[in-house]
Amino acid sequence: MRVMAQVAMVMALDKCIGCHTCSVTCKQAWTNRAGTEYVWFNNVETRPGQGYPRRYEDQEKWKGGWELNRRGNLKLKSGGRLQKLFGIFASPVQPELDDYYEPWTYDYENLLHAPAGDDFPVARPKSLITGDDMKIEWSANWDDNLGGAPEMGHLDPIVEKVRKESEDKIKFEFEQTFAFYLPRICEHCLNPSCMASCPSGAIYKRSEDGIVLVDQDRCRGWRQCITGCPYKKMYYNHKSGKAEKCTFCYPRIEVGIPTVCAETCVGRLRYIGLFLYDADRVTEAAATPDERDLYEAHLDILLDPHDPEVLAAAREDGIAEDWLDAAQRSPVYKLAKELRVALPLHPEYRTMPMVWYVPPLSPVVDLLKDQGHDGEDADNLFGAIESLRIPVEYLAELFTAGDTEIITLVLRRLAAMRSYMRDIALDDEPDESIAEAVGMTGSQIREMYRLMAIAKYDERYVIPTAHIEDAHNLEEIGCSLDVDGGPGMGGMGQTGVFGEASGTPMPVAVENFNALQARQQGGDPTGNEKLAGRVNLLNWDGRGAPQGLFPPKDHEEGHSR
Repeated sequence: MRVMAQVAMVMALDKCIGCHTCSVTCKQAWTNRAGTEYVWFNNVETRPGQGYPRRYEDQEKWKGGWELNRRGNLKLKSGGRLQKLFGIFASPVQPELDDYYEPWTYDYENLLHAPAGDDFPVARPKSLITGDDMKIEWSANWDDNLGGAPEMGHLDPIVEKVRKESEDKIKFEFEQTFAFYLPRICEHCLNPSCMASCPSGAIYKRSEDGIVLVDQDRCRGWRQCITGCPYKKMYYNHKSGKAEKCTFCYPRIEVGIPTVCAETCVGRLRYIGLFLYDADRVTEAAATPDERDLYEAHLDILLDPHDPEVLAAAREDGIAEDWLDAAQRSPVYKLAKELRVALPLHPEYRTMPMVWYVPPLSPVVDLLKDQGHDGEDADNLFGAIESLRIPVEYLAELFTAGDTEIITLVLRRLAAMRSYMRDIALDDEPDESIAEAVGMTGSQIREMYRLMAIAKYDERYVIPTAHIEDAHNLEEIGCSLDVDGGPGMGGMGQTGVFGEASGTPMPVAVENFNALQARQQGGDPTGNEKLAGRVNLLNWDGRGAPQGLFPPKDHEEGHSR
């Protein structure tokens, strides 16, 4: 047994309201740069829907993740080393810009300064790639709130799969429409297929906390990682020629601060903590023959941080005491392993994902109330789960490789928590039979309620800090991607013969029109001197004082006189 630590996240989907605050704050922190206009390390999808990029879950097309060969061993779905060698100079099995979307801005100059006329001026959309006028036809969450609509819902790959098995399970009629939100970040997998796909070895999994990162100096822009990642959370920076991905906000994690997406989440639906896992058994678990057994195999390699044998092995492997203490208090361990209500996203990809989800239950409660029933009564809740407006089959395809029994048990436990705690709130004697019916005790339900409903900040985020011996790595809490001069962002002479600088750099409209400086310093992309004194405080990055933030001294003197 080789014990390692993994920073992980759990998201409770009942709490997500689809406000996209997490996406916007992540965008501002990590991908507010030229070349990453279309990149969303964090995005929120409406389900059912096609996702981002479009239909990324269709692995028959995109060839992401792992599969088993005839011998039962793991192999990349996109092919082995020899196949990748032949296709190293062209990787056609990956989404194109149309599968993401063509990023745009608006011609605000025309809106603000168009000459007087009979018509209202408009701010036409302008492509951030070409600078030309464009028609907006797709974006990161085009399905927003339309997931169950007949025009869009049938395009969801999971809907297609469920419909093939039972045509009547999902009907997109108005009274049966359902939708929920699914926030997504990089899964920081235990068995990452992106890392195995990289020809240059630029992708690595940090031994101290399991965060998967891209070495910008070693990356040569082959883009095989984009093909290999089944979640399509690898992105290509078309300015630097490098691959980029969610970093799990590692500079924040190292000092014990939650990720930006978790810190700013309006619904407080994210939990961050530690798993201890047996690194020697990851490959064995990922190679489990039956896809429906992958969830249990995944749980089996997650170790009990209270077990004396596990603690002794962890100490031998160099895991510090404060990290072991954090593992014992970890909310993600409680939700995933102890209470068993958090599930991994698409375990059938065999990457062993480490971002887990508590599936949504709310629509069944809303439906019961709309029909005049007691939406919190245990008998009503348990009986209605099978007729949930979000079909159990759909949730099973997302989280349990199609095993509806696991999903049903999780939903019953969530329903039991509502009914059990309702009695306590009304000063009635709690019904212990409700807990027993779902294989839990009353104390476990109360613990689950505290964690999912009223947990405080330090209960939702249990993040041990990096140690003093790593202090030299923390001297500058930032990312090299913040500026053009950072590592891996150099010019033509810093890369190999066939690296990312072998071709002509792609023009980037953001910098062509000086818009990057404009949004940071309050200038105007068109060079209009009349706007030079204006400062956009919403987009100012806080570094220094941009020109125009304060009035000139002669202006101040004249004003004072």
